[in-house]
Amino acid sequence: MGSRFLYFPSELLSRAELTAACLDGDLVGLGEGFVPADTIETAALRAASLRPLVGERMAATHRSAAWVHGFIDDAPVRHDLQRISAHRLHEPVDRRFVYRDPRIPEGDLLRLGGVPVTTPARTVADLARGTDETAYNLLGQCAERAPEAVHGAIEWLAAKRRVPRRLAALALLQDLVRRK
Repeated sequence: MGSRFLYFPSELLSRAELTAACLDGDLVGLGEGFVPADTIETAALRAASLRPLVGERMAATHRSAAWVHGFIDDAPVRHDLQRISAHRLHEPVDRRFVYRDPRIPEGDLLRLGGVPVTTPARTVADLARGTDETAYNLLGQCAERAPEAVHGAIEWLAAKRRVPRRLAALALLQDLVRRK
């Protein structure tokens, strides 16, 4: 379920033609595609713009999911993708994304714009469990824009037992809630 306002390079319009429309002010880049300059960005539109990268066997996670959900304004330079298929993928390699192999269960996913994306709670939990300093900095923005997602992440982490860096993430998020 794509958007009729989302354009990808194809046989009809090349990347050069779409970029020229950006220079003319008619289009702007969004994810892997282009949209009319006056289009209102929604979570579904942001997710749909990642369709060429994500496909059906991966999901947008971490910083990419935070961008899709509107927790942060700017799309990451390299998107975060993770396997959702039951079968392991031959390590996809592309300079446009970082790939993680552990499978994400269906219960931790939403479909926005027809593209699998981690739920807001799972997204915040993943950011909190990471060791990336940039991801930590994004947690403050998440807490301001979506405090319910932070509380959901705390509940998600509390309910899990076999999740790497669970206790550190719980402490980090609980401290973040106390400070807000």
